[in-house]
Amino acid sequence: MMSSVTNTFENVKAVILSAHKSTTSRDKVDFYNTWAENYDQDVAVLDYRAPSLAAKSILSHFSGDREAALVLDVACGTGLVAKQMKKHGFGHFVGIDGSEAMLELARGTELYQDLKHCMLGEEPLPVQWGVFDVVVIAGALSDGQVPVGVVRELCKSTKPGGCVCMTTRSNHDNLEYKAALGRELKQMEEEGLWSCVDVTEVEDWERAVSEQEDGYISGSVYLYKKLQQ
Repeated sequence: MMSSVTNTFENVKAVILSAHKSTTSRDKVDFYNTWAENYDQDVAVLDYRAPSLAAKSILSHFSGDREAALVLDVACGTGLVAKQMKKHGFGHFVGIDGSEAMLELARGTELYQDLKHCMLGEEPLPVQWGVFDVVVIAGALSDGQVPVGVVRELCKSTKPGGCVCMTTRSNHDNLEYKAALGRELKQMEEEGLWSCVDVTEVEDWERAVSEQEDGYISGSVYLYKKLQQ
């Protein structure tokens, strides 16, 4: 197990770069299972802002009853997004993740009414379609993680009139993925599945860990509204 004693930027950087060597989905799950114990402390070292930025976007545009709203937190990890949203009155969360160790930590937050294991992109989301007021995925839409096509399932899970919040990084290694994601989001808009509410470009997304970049990398937050079908 990785020790929290070694919780410095250089060590966190080494941990994340080691994840890039994980080629199969099983390798990636094994990595996250091992990382789970120190995940929250490590991403704090990175100044990882995706969960708070996603929550902020939702809060800015969600006009319904927060207390009654049903939120689907996809790739929920240890529960960082739910913690942010709980502070602002949301209280009904269903979480999905591919890592059992991450789900166990999310369970310990006692924020979720239900937690489900799912390998995103390899099996369908294990939820009923069209029932969630808010669907959010923060951090997992990136190269080598969750396939772009999963956004269609996020949309299907959402109630008409509900919102879908997604984040992705804009660092060099993720530019091709981000372009593909943008094409899919636009295609779904043209198909009348949803409408774009807001796109926020953020410069200080998180500290850069690749050898090609210094300082901070940038990222984007997308918010879409599901249309009546």
